[in-house]
Order: sequence, then C-alpha cells, then structure tokens
Amino acid sequence: MNDRPVVTRFAPSPTGYLHIGGARTALFNWLFARANGGKFLLRIEDTDRARSTPEATEAIFDGLKWLGLDWDGDAVFQASRADRHAEVANQMLARGHAYKCFATKEEIDLAREEARAAGRPVLFQSPWRDADPASHPDAPYVVRLKAPKDGDITIRDKVQGDVTWKNDTLDDLVLLRADGSPTYMLAVVVDDHDMGVSHIIRGDDHLSNAARQTFLYLAMGWEVPVFAHIPLIHGEDGKKLSKRHGALGVNEYRDMGYLPEAMRNYLARLGWSHGNDEFFTTEQAIEWFTLAGIGKSPARFDFKKLDNLSGQHMRDAADAYLSRQCVDFLRLTGKKPLDDQQILDLTRAMPVLKDRAKVLPDIIDKAHFILSHRPFSPDAAAAQQLDPASRGMLNRLTPRLRNASWNHESLETVVKGFAEAENQKLGKVAQPLRAALTGRTVSPSVFDVMLLIGQTETLARLEDVAV
Repeated sequence: MNDRPVVTRFAPSPTGYLHIGGARTALFNWLFARANGGKFLLRIEDTDRARSTPEATEAIFDGLKWLGLDWDGDAVFQASRADRHAEVANQMLARGHAYKCFATKEEIDLAREEARAAGRPVLFQSPWRDADPASHPDAPYVVRLKAPKDGDITIRDKVQGDVTWKNDTLDDLVLLRADGSPTYMLAVVVDDHDMGVSHIIRGDDHLSNAARQTFLYLAMGWEVPVFAHIPLIHGEDGKKLSKRHGALGVNEYRDMGYLPEAMRNYLARLGWSHGNDEFFTTEQAIEWFTLAGIGKSPARFDFKKLDNLSGQHMRDAADAYLSRQCVDFLRLTGKKPLDDQQILDLTRAMPVLKDRAKVLPDIIDKAHFILSHRPFSPDAAAAQQLDPASRGMLNRLTPRLRNASWNHESLETVVKGFAEAENQKLGKVAQPLRAALTGRTVSPSVFDVMLLIGQTETLARLEDVAV
C-alpha cells in the first residue's frame, strides 16, 4: 500500500450548488494529493438523472476553479460508465459473489414489517440468496451482493481509527436494479477502482458505506483503498450546518468578496490543524497537510474567524493582485467595470485601502474617493459635516494647502497648525476635510487621500464645497 501512487478524488452529485462542506472535502483531497505528489481527480456522480442538471455541474466546476482546486485530467461522468458497472456486477454473478433476487417490493416490505413486529432486526434476508438457479422464475430481478454473514469487518480509518461491524448486521447490497441500471454503491466502487483511487477522503456520513463497499473490493479481488472519513461541519451552536449558519454555495462566498486563498485557509482549518497555526499560505498547507492532522470532532463554522483570516490575507496580498480581484468581483457581480485609469489608481491606492478590509467590497467602497469624479455628492453623514461653519473653516484652510509642500509630513504639519490656530482639535478639522475630499465620513487618512489625489485635485474638491 505504501508504494501505491497517491490518487484522490472528489465525487459530487450535480443536484445543486457546491456547498461549503463539499468544498472542504474537495480541498482535503486536493491538499493530500498535492502534498504527496499524487493526482486529484474529479468525478461527477450524475446517475440520478432526474435531479442532475448541467447548471449544477457548471456550478461545481466554477466553484472549484474559483477556489483554485485544479483537478488532473478530464472530469469523469459516472452515468457514462453504466455499461462498465453492469459488466462488473455480471462478473460477480458468474463467480458466485452475487445472486439474482426475485423478491418483489411488497414481499420485502412485508418481511421487514414481520421482523419489526417480532422484535428482530429489519435487515432483509433474501430467500433467493442460496436458491438453485433451476428454481428461478421468468420474472424481473435485481442482482444482489452475496455479502459474508459470519464474523466481522474492520475499517482501519485514518481519521476515525478502527471501526468494526458484525457482518450479519450488513445487508446484501443491490448492485443492479430490475431495469439493469447500476446502483450508486456499485458505481462508486467500480469507478474508484478503475480510476486508481488510493485514498478515499470523504464525510463521515459515508462511514458505514465503507464496510459495504469493502465487500465489493474483496469480491472482485481488488486492492481496498485507504479510508479517511472526516467529521461534518456544524454551526456555531453545535448543530448540523444549515443555511442560517453559513452553509451557502461556494459561489456565494465569492460573490460576497472573499479571497479564494482566504477560503482555502479557513476551510483547511475546519477540522484540520498544524499546531496552533491559524493563518497560512496554500503552499504551507500543502507542505504541512497530513491525514493525522484531521480531528475526530465536528468543526464549527464561524464567520468572525473567516473574516479575520480574510483580512489577514488582504493585508498579505500584492496590490496588483487585489486590484485584479476587485475587477473580477465587479464583473462577476454585474457591477460597473473599471477603466484602465481607474485600475491604475486603485492599485496605487491599495496600500491604504486594504489595511482594514475583510472582503473586496470593503476595498471598493473605501476607494470611492479615487474611483469617482468631482463634483462629489456627499452622503447624508458627510453632508452633516459640511455645515456653513465647517465650510468656512475649509475656506480658511485652503490657502495654507495651496502653499504646502505635498508630502505627508508637511501636510500633517499644515493641518495640525491650522487646527491649533482655530482652537480646534485635529478631528474637528479632519472630518469636514474628509467629507469634502471623499463625500464620505469613512476613508483612509485624509493625508493619504490628499497625497493620492494630488494637490490640484485636493484644491479643486475644496473649492467645490466653498461657501
């Protein structure tokens, strides 16, 4: 097993968006493959034809691409492999590891009701398991696995540890339905084997499936993959994650303006740890990632921690990269695009825009002063700062700024000296000055604003609000 090349897979059903739990599963598989020089494969489990949609498939592709989780080779569509799945079931039938079951739904339901009434396990025991083929009727049938009934089976899980089931508590899986179509349980095993999957990393709601699926591997004489079943994500209140906790589609986080590297960092920390490290790069996550670092307890989704990490990634990111992210964000959310000059201005201002930003809209909103053109229409709060007395004060400040040297130290000296001459605290001057220059009451430092827009533009904006 140790010499086997590492191959992981992410196998979502295209029946909805790529939710945050699925994204974390994909991330863990991607990290493990990249950490071990292996392959990360994508399989779309679209056998539920009634619920699978092309739109959901595209949403999965888009979500993975935005997160930066590149898969190796082409995505495999499970439904296209139905003939191969049936071929394996028929091989098992020929080898005596499966059998034809002619029991009707009504007979199965009745058997379970009788077992329940008698206080016995409701596991269906097919009367056709050991029947002589000569007794088979000319009637519809399903193909069932002839699972071992004696002893037990142990899954040596890399997260959960050893988990054991008594074989007589596990049913004979249906492999082929009466119409000849393969079941999910059969398709998963055949696809994982044919794709060379070495490690199956998935949610622990699949743990009991691992025992049943192992029977299929053993029946076919195939090597059993390494299993690692990760705990599900809970909300802050400890309950199963739902939309009210943040169980949204990955694309919704993109549309809220989170950086993909921040989401990778946060999702990696939901259930996996490397010492006490909270903030780390994707390169570090790849270097550090091991299955041993995954905990057994459910992780709790916390928007405050996500915002905190997102802010750290904003500060750590290159200015030009953040500008490109802002451009992409505006495009994806249908907002007015930036022209070339605005993109240059945004990049130039980025050092003072990203400092306290958590998401991209924070940067774009804060950049209003450099992306917009005069004359500004102040918002309601800014308009209150521009009462007649404040406008008169700005009139008196303007000549001093006209004669100032245009650097941070000189501007600060001029404005502070003016405030002292007016017997005002600096804030009493800075706030109306900010309102005049930006049309807002929240912006970067007024000195940074003046340096970024330049002396000519600063004086022009002050003249726009002159009494």
